[in-house]
Amino acid sequence: MEKWKEFLVTLCAAAAIGIVSIIFVLRWVLHYKEGLAWDGGLAEFNWHPVLIVIGFIILQGLAIIVYRLPWTWQCSKLIMKFIHAGLNLVAFILAVIAMVAVFDFHNTAKIPNMYSLHSWLGLAAVILYCLQLVLGVGMYLIPITPVSWRAAFMPFHVYSGLFLFTSVIAVALMGITEKLIFGLSNPKYKDSPPEATFVNVLGLLLVVFGALILWIATRKSWKRPSDQILHTLHTDGGGEDNSKVGPALSELSAGADAETCGDVRRRSNKLDDQED
Repeated sequence: MEKWKEFLVTLCAAAAIGIVSIIFVLRWVLHYKEGLAWDGGLAEFNWHPVLIVIGFIILQGLAIIVYRLPWTWQCSKLIMKFIHAGLNLVAFILAVIAMVAVFDFHNTAKIPNMYSLHSWLGLAAVILYCLQLVLGVGMYLIPITPVSWRAAFMPFHVYSGLFLFTSVIAVALMGITEKLIFGLSNPKYKDSPPEATFVNVLGLLLVVFGALILWIATRKSWKRPSDQILHTLHTDGGGEDNSKVGPALSELSAGADAETCGDVRRRSNKLDDQED
C-alpha cells in the first residue's frame, strides 16, 4: 500500500470521530432529551437519531471502506463480499427501526407523517438503500449472475453507494436542524442554548466523518489488490506474519521486479473488472 502512514492516520481519525459521534448522539438524547424507551412518546422518537447515526452513517461508512483495510486482505474476496453485505444489511435494519420509531411516535401524538422535506428524502434514502442492497447481493453474491453483468453494474454500484452515504449525512443534518427548531422553545434555537451548540457540533462531526470515509474510498492507491497479486506477494514473502500484511505488501511491491509486477497487475486488473 502506498502512503501507509497517511492511510493509518486517516483511518484512525475516522474511527475516533465515528465513536465520538455515537457518544454525542447518546449524550444528546440521554441528557438533553427524555432518554430512550419504546412507549410511543418522545423517548421512543429518540431512537431515531441514535439508530441513524450508528447504523445509517457509521456502519454504512465502515461497509464502504472495509475492502480497503489491509488487515482484511488475507481474507478471500468472497468472504469480504459477505462482510460488506452484512454490514450494509445491519445498517438497513437499524434505519428501518429508526423509521418505525418516528411513525409510531407521530401516530401516537397525532402528528402528521411525511410532511417535511427531511421525511421525504429520508424515506427515499431508505428505499434506495434497500434497492442497492438487493441489487448488490443479486449481482455479486449469486454465482449464476453473468460476469459481464457484474462488470457493467460495478461503476453504478460504487457511485450509488457513495451518493447514498453522502445523501444520508445531508438528510441527517436536516433532521438535526429540524429537531432543534421544533424542540427548543425557551430558550429558542436562535438564542444558541447549550443543547443547540452541542448538537451543532454533532453535525460537524458527522460531516468530517463522511469526508474522511469518502477520502479513503476514493484513493486508488489504497484499493484492495487483486487476489492474484495478493497470492503472488504472499508467496514471495515466504510466510510473513499476516498481522503485518499492510506494510509487508508495500515493501514487497517496492522490491519486486517492475516489469513482472506490471504484467501481473495488468492481468489482475482485467480479472477484477470481469469479476466485479
